[in-house]
Amino acid sequence: MLSLSNVHVHIGKLHILQGVDFDVGTGEAIALLGRNGVGKTTTLRAIMGLARKSAGAIVFDGKDLARCAPHEVPRRGIGYVPQGRGIFPNLTVLENLNIGLPGRRDALREEYVFGCFLRLKERLRQSGGTLSGGEQQMLAIARCLMMRPRLIILDEPTEGIMPRLVSQIRREIRRINESGVSILLVEQNLETALRLCPRVLLMEKGTIVFSGAAQELRSQPQIAHRYLGVSK
Repeated sequence: MLSLSNVHVHIGKLHILQGVDFDVGTGEAIALLGRNGVGKTTTLRAIMGLARKSAGAIVFDGKDLARCAPHEVPRRGIGYVPQGRGIFPNLTVLENLNIGLPGRRDALREEYVFGCFLRLKERLRQSGGTLSGGEQQMLAIARCLMMRPRLIILDEPTEGIMPRLVSQIRREIRRINESGVSILLVEQNLETALRLCPRVLLMEKGTIVFSGAAQELRSQPQIAHRYLGVSK
């Protein structure tokens, strides 16, 4: 479905991505992990066309994304929930949900989304900026779902969210994946990443240094300690 091959990104004089290679298959859930500053978010931004690659290829469903303007990438079937959520605080929940849709509202899709996140239906006319952090994250994910994506990219979806809402967001991400939507997850919470994603990629200094099963990472805690600074 998604393939990155020898992707390099320079930002000014900094060589951020130094030959990133990985694939995300149809229906897969993959976690991209690493310490702060190793290039995880830049990788996601490169996929979405928000960080220009200097070499390599990013292909989705056999089509080179380099030929797409950033606003066209979601129309190809990739949803993106950035770090910080990126909702429009002065728009209502309903307006946020429909902002990327061409033409009329999609009532059937709205009902599907509200089935995932009932809290949003209860706050339909409320401004996005007045929602809690967890509710804003739900809204950001729901806005992606309105576009009927085949792949959703999530950057730190549980960051700064109270534990009871983390469990709900984690549950809905799993349900989304079980419905056939592929997931690429960047997450600092190792337990959340390992619960949601059967396959894990570890990044260091702009390259992928480990690719394997989540169970492999559980059974070899020295790997997590070396690249993430945590013990599992």
